[in-house]
Order: sequence, then structure tokens, then C-alpha cells
Amino acid sequence: MFKGMDYVYMVYKEQSFSKAAKKLFISQPSLSATIKRIELKIGYPIFDRSTKPLALTECGKKYIKSVEEMLYIESEFYNFVNDWGDLKVGELILGGSSLFSSWVLPPLMGEFTKRFPMVKIELIEESTAELASYLQNGRIDLMIDNCSLDKGIFDNSIYKEEHLLLAVPKTFEINREAEQYQVPVQRILDGSFLEEKIKPVPLNLFEKEPFIMLKPENDTRKRAMEILQDHDITPNIVFELDQQLTSYNITCSGMGISFISDTLIAQVLSHPNVVYYKIESEFCHRNLYFYWKTGRRFTRAMEEFLKIAGSSQK
Repeated sequence: MFKGMDYVYMVYKEQSFSKAAKKLFISQPSLSATIKRIELKIGYPIFDRSTKPLALTECGKKYIKSVEEMLYIESEFYNFVNDWGDLKVGELILGGSSLFSSWVLPPLMGEFTKRFPMVKIELIEESTAELASYLQNGRIDLMIDNCSLDKGIFDNSIYKEEHLLLAVPKTFEINREAEQYQVPVQRILDGSFLEEKIKPVPLNLFEKEPFIMLKPENDTRKRAMEILQDHDITPNIVFELDQQLTSYNITCSGMGISFISDTLIAQVLSHPNVVYYKIESEFCHRNLYFYWKTGRRFTRAMEEFLKIAGSSQK
């Protein structure tokens, strides 16, 4: 009944027979015929072919859940065996949102591959909520994020502390009044903007300006709203977005103010059309974590990757 489950799982992940066939290097008719044989053996359809993108039937949801459980058990045993060796084989699957996947993880992955070239490393870029689901069901080994996940389900290791700043389009007239509070990019890069002599900007200067916010479930959005509420500011929100990097790019285009982290500024080239301000608030400081599922086997690959991440901050 589960013979050919890799084919079914690929169709599920791609939500398309044609895309799955390309990933599997087989023809679409051949893949469709294989799935049909599995469905006939089960006695019920796995996929609802009337929807776009392709959706699972109730039977299909149970089938995929069973497949993921089997893959998890197989992966656990595979990793257990690898722990006896010297990481000459194995795999490590990482997850992160666009900022972390584009800028933070690649250098760490490169160093890991230099040390352990035989370990297959994979990166999945998704939203925080999706990655947490993947982490819980065993699809990924580690995820990096600045959110707070359920301590009953996930363990974590602090990667670094990060700080939120205000990014304002240079064309905004209010910058003339706030000029004395502007923070040079170099001070953000070397961390000296945290010194007491660097004064935070009075946020009420910007209360009438347009703001670019992340969506309500995002940690940066929650912190930004707390900061503004502490100053009795109800922001004029002109965009609500999924990713911090996108909000920063829109600020660079001159359309509004965004809250961004020093992590982003350190990784992305500074933009000549943006000025930065220090903010004073308990909500400006947070940790960037590596998360993994509580109770799962902590593999050698995971251990060695976290050692590399830790040493990169020294």
C-alpha cells in the first residue's frame, strides 16, 4: 500500500503532477499511472483532481500523515547510525524565512560543507508558521527565527541578540527635524549605536508619517506596535507584508517607514535613500534562535552546525 509513497509525497509537496514529474525525472503520464495504481490498491482517491492547486482528500491527508511518520522514523534511525561515524554520510535540513535564508544561513552552510563535504545539506525557505510545522513533523532539522516558539514542543539555542531600528526614506521632510538623531551605518555595523552617547529618536516626530508593517502574527509587527503604543502613536499603515526584507525594500523606494533589525542592515547593502534611527524601548531587543523539536535525536550534523554558528559570533 505504501510502495511508491515517494511519488505520492512529491506530488503532495509540489501540488502538481507536472511539477512532481519533473522533480522525479519521469513522464507525467507515468507518474499519474503510478498514483492511480496506489489509489486503486487503497480503494479511495488520495488527491482531489478537481482543485487547483491539487488538494488532498480526507483519505489522502491520513496517507500523507502516515508517510511523514514513516519518513521521520527512517530519518531518526538513519541519523542514529550516522552518529556512530565521522559524518562521512548523512543529511541536514535547515529552514528560515527569506532574510535568514538569503543572508544569514548561506555562510554557515558553506563553512559546514567545507568541514563535512559528504553530508547533504538542504535549505527550505518558508514563513515562520510553516517552518514551525515542518520542524514539528520532522521535515526539517533546525530552523532559525527571532520568534518565540512553544517551549513544550521546541528546544532552542541563542544564535545572537538583535535590535530593531527605524528606517526612514531620506526624502521625508521630517528627517531635517530629526537630523541630530540619525545613526551612521558604520555605527550599526560595529554595534556602537548601542552606546549611551547615541541618543534615541523621539518617535512622536513620525506619528503622521506612513508606516510599512509586517502582518499581525509576525514578531517584528508585535514589537513595533508595542513601541508605538508606548508613545501613544496610532500608525498610518500603508502596507502589511510577510517579510522584513520586503518592508525594507519598500522603505528604500521611499514609500514609508519600517522597523528593521541590525541583522538585516549588517547583511544587506545599505541604501543611499534611507536614514536610520535608534529606538529606546524594551521591545527593541530580542534573540535570534536556532530551534529543533524537543525529544528528537540531536544528530551529530545538528551539533556540528550549531558549533559553527556559535563560533561565527565570537
